[in-house]
Amino acid sequence: MLMAHPLVLKNLIEQYETLQILHAEDGSFEARQRLEDIAYTLCVSTGTRDIDAALTTARRQLERADVVSDFALTG
Repeated sequence: MLMAHPLVLKNLIEQYETLQILHAEDGSFEARQRLEDIAYTLCVSTGTRDIDAALTTARRQLERADVVSDFALTG
């Protein structure tokens, strides 16, 4: 399975969290649409079907990427 680059995942998570706040504050159609677009992209990027699973998977992949990059730098 292809995996998204850790920086892409990190950016998507940050965008999703920011858009959640924006949508909660103003509830605009545009904010909701952008939130749904990012959720879809996160799902595709992680091979999942719902946003909760996508966020969990993305965060796990980021944790593993940090361990691997730390090992590569020190190992």
